Amino acid sequence: MRIWFKEWKDNRMMRDLVVCDEEDDTRTHKIFRALEQACYEFDLSRPIWLDANIVEFKRHAKTRFTKDNFVDSIEFDYLEMHVIEEG
Repeated sequence: MRIWFKEWKDNRMMRDLVVCDEEDDTRTHKIFRALEQACYEFDLSRPIWLDANIVEFKRHAKTRFTKDNFVDSIEFDYLEMHVIEEG
């Protein structure tokens, strides 16, 4: 599984990261592990999954975490998470 994380500010991608997880585990565990790794790399607190994020992710394998998802203040508009390859 490959998941692409992108940090956006003013309609510009500030930085990105692709996390690959080839372990034999559930899709959910891979997603949470990848999000944890991306937050570590970007030095962010982990975002809170709101109902809208869950619905959007289930429908499109993609979601955006805005300031409402983070306990700490963020210096960007949103963090986008997109599954680009399942395996």
